Amino acid sequence: MRRLLLAAALAALSVPSARALIVPMPGWTPVGGDANYWTDASGNCLMREERHGQAFPAFTSPDEARAFALKLQGSLGRTMRNVVTQPVDRAGRWSVLAAYDFKEGGTSYRVSQLFLSDSGLLRTVTGSSAADGADACVNEMRDFIRYLAD
Repeated sequence: MRRLLLAAALAALSVPSARALIVPMPGWTPVGGDANYWTDASGNCLMREERHGQAFPAFTSPDEARAFALKLQGSLGRTMRNVVTQPVDRAGRWSVLAAYDFKEGGTSYRVSQLFLSDSGLLRTVTGSSAADGADACVNEMRDFIRYLAD
């Protein structure tokens, strides 16, 4: 049941995507055979990778990424709670990481979302778990999104 709630919450945050671009950590499996959705063995953490048709610039400096992060924080703050954003470095390419709380069907989720430029188009890697969850997968998933997703 929790897996279905996580999938519904993550789907509500996103739009349809093209083919999958990442394979997350060992032990994670695709949800319903969809290689864009991944869950850990417990079903308490869920990740989704999406390619959007929306133009998204490649940030060439931390200042450019920080400026976008501040705009994103303001935008997300209108509908999400506890929003935090920050620029992140991916081998000289700058991206933006956002974390926020999202409520769906009476359940609160903590979301980590990485905004990347992929050939000038927006690509996101999003992870969610129940806000009250302290499962082992939570820190592993957040670290993956924060440090390794590219």
